[in-house]
Amino acid sequence: MRMLELACHGADRVRTWLYLRWLRRQPGVTVGTVRVEGIPIIDVRNGGRLIIEDNVRLKSRNELYHLNLFAPVKLYADRPGAVVKIGANTRIYGTCIHAFASVEIGRNCLIAGNCQIMDANGHELSFPDVDNRPFTADEPIPIVIEDSVWLGSGTIVTPGVRVGRGSVIGAGSVVTRDIPPMCLAAGNPARVIRTYSGSESIGPPEEKEP
Repeated sequence: MRMLELACHGADRVRTWLYLRWLRRQPGVTVGTVRVEGIPIIDVRNGGRLIIEDNVRLKSRNELYHLNLFAPVKLYADRPGAVVKIGANTRIYGTCIHAFASVEIGRNCLIAGNCQIMDANGHELSFPDVDNRPFTADEPIPIVIEDSVWLGSGTIVTPGVRVGRGSVIGAGSVVTRDIPPMCLAAGNPARVIRTYSGSESIGPPEEKEP
């Protein structure tokens, strides 16, 4: 069994090396030194761009991760001028990032398993002409996730949001508006629970008597 495991890991390393070599040759793709575990799904076309800075980790395999990843990392930039940019030292686990215009993730970020980050909803609301909804495409609004942000598992970040430097978003949150720097936010929709003042550490929210 041990020999089989070693053989599988060796084959996976070869596939990863070949994949990265192929990826770096694709139009619109700029990739620094990146650690890839499992093969991500990357779609860059129609003049879109993908920029991955140095020491980024993209994890699509469940091994040695404390959560169950439901799918590989997905990075899409598939409209003219669309850009996905991932800053140095950032770690992304089993997450989908889809830029119709721009999704920028800063340096030193933690994007936990199964997050969804997209700068467009896909379709217009189309009221009152709802029968036409499947044939529409809404306008994207860029997303910015600043340096050193931590998105908890299952977080959804919706179009037009900016998450400020150093902030933490609780697992399962839906971020529908800007989050200021250096705070803890959670919920659906996400709201600020605690702000770091510089005099004390942020902990979990205090429990209140019912």
